[in-house]
Amino acid sequence: MPVPDVQIRINGADLPGSAQNDLHSVIVQEDLDAPSMFSFSLYNWDPITLQMTWSDDKLFSPGNEVEIWLGYVDDLRKVMLAEITSLEPSFQADETPTLTVRGYDHRHRLLRGTKTRSFTKMKDSAIASQIASGAGLRAQVVDSKVTQDYVLQNNQTDLEFLQDRATRIGYEVFVQEKALFFRPYKNDAQPQNTLTLGDDIIEFQPRMTTVPQVVEFVVRGWDLKQKQAIVGKASPGQVNSLMDGRKSGPGLANIAFGKSSQTNVDQGPSTKADADQMAVGQFNEMALTHISGEVTCYGNAALRVGMVVKIEGAGNTFSGRYYVSTVTHSVSPDAGYRTSFSVRRNAA
Repeated sequence: MPVPDVQIRINGADLPGSAQNDLHSVIVQEDLDAPSMFSFSLYNWDPITLQMTWSDDKLFSPGNEVEIWLGYVDDLRKVMLAEITSLEPSFQADETPTLTVRGYDHRHRLLRGTKTRSFTKMKDSAIASQIASGAGLRAQVVDSKVTQDYVLQNNQTDLEFLQDRATRIGYEVFVQEKALFFRPYKNDAQPQNTLTLGDDIIEFQPRMTTVPQVVEFVVRGWDLKQKQAIVGKASPGQVNSLMDGRKSGPGLANIAFGKSSQTNVDQGPSTKADADQMAVGQFNEMALTHISGEVTCYGNAALRVGMVVKIEGAGNTFSGRYYVSTVTHSVSPDAGYRTSFSVRRNAA
């Protein structure tokens, strides 16, 4: 059985041996929809000098950059690049003092303060690039194609604003390795990992639902210049991938319960192209709620959010490709190395 291993680097340098020896547990939580975070705990007491060891050490000062590498001896992968944001010492009678170091990926910088400003004659992807640059991040954006006449960021954090713009057109926004991703959901990609029940997977709990699935998604607005309605529509034929399934969630809902539709009138498309993009994007995001699930497997540092994995051994309906939306890596003396993750799928 491979031996789990952890390597932590602070500001580019390996954790000192004395700190490595005091390391007790590590957790890395990656999320598409919220800042990803890490925590690791160390014993915080020197029995020889009878003094605290790490809670007063500048090694763990807020703002220091942290790399966390997980895996097995001679096979480590970087799973997090982040910054320290908080320290939590614990002092209990008859217990060795500990220090928990916590931090977030660089997405947390987009949460620091609210802003009110406007953007004119810009695509959402160009707006995302500008915000990324202002936060010291590289922009990894997919051209959103539709130019917006006027967009207002109204007393919002940069992350709240970008998430609103992303949700509007069926995009996702997240940060990895100091890169801000602003793109459509990549559930049509090839699987980067194949996991089998009983071999790799310890537990798999999928859930299928047809309740939010509709056959037609409509976005409506009003063209002030032309004095006419703006209408965009999307239907099952515009699902971007069946992910090894035979029928999409909207298609299955149609067969089981008949035609249904959902209309969005709250987001004010400015043009027909804008309405069409919104309808298709939001329809595909809705379709991805058809099957969701929670998976626990033996520690696998290759698993990251925003990738497609293939699950085998779960029967015809629930085997196939899944889109990974959260990943939690945990290493502890009791449980060893485990990885749990959440998945989504738009077809069965």
